[in-house]
Amino acid sequence: MTDPLNDPLNETKTKRGFFGALRTYFLTGLVVTGPVGLTFLLITWVIDLLDGWFKPLLPAQFQPEQYLPYDIPGVGLVVALIIVLLVGGFTANFLGRRLIAIGDNIITQMPAIGTVYNALRQIFKAAIDNNRSFSEVAMIEYPRKGVWAIGFVTNDIKGQIANQVGGETIAIFLPTTPNPTSGFLLFLPKEDVKILDMTVEEGARLVISAGLTNEEKSNLMPASE
Repeated sequence: MTDPLNDPLNETKTKRGFFGALRTYFLTGLVVTGPVGLTFLLITWVIDLLDGWFKPLLPAQFQPEQYLPYDIPGVGLVVALIIVLLVGGFTANFLGRRLIAIGDNIITQMPAIGTVYNALRQIFKAAIDNNRSFSEVAMIEYPRKGVWAIGFVTNDIKGQIANQVGGETIAIFLPTTPNPTSGFLLFLPKEDVKILDMTVEEGARLVISAGLTNEEKSNLMPASE
């Protein structure tokens, strides 16, 4: 009879269990610390970048290092915020809007630069406009019948696009995985869109994780047929 204390199979199972536990702990720690670390690095990078841009523009009497024995990060960030506020206040009046419109026309006429400027301008406008955000999560048959994809409802479409599609038309943003900032804009008949009973944040997590998030099965069922 084999001694269980000296059984090589038990020893192998113990080693596998030990290394399996280490692997689980490492991956769990990576999930927790990874986003925190990357967020901290991104914030630090932005602060250092703004400090490098704006701190040299400050007169010596406004430099904190003149009064303190150590460097204070974030001065450039404060200066950038003040500049943004001043520009926003200036462009809020009629004269400021006219000057901005003239500057936009000049930049948009430049080859290549105008295209990049317009694209970035639209992205910033969409990002800060609270009234224009994804309203619902939907499923559509894409890229063929019988294959379903997650999309976000952007708007109800009227006019010539709706006339071409026929009937009630919905604009759907179909994101790519794992980068949801790129994707496709699709126009579909309302009856071909299945609205899901989940929030936009839950849908975004599902896309970013490539379906690895543990969503409730009920959340994946269409809310309306």
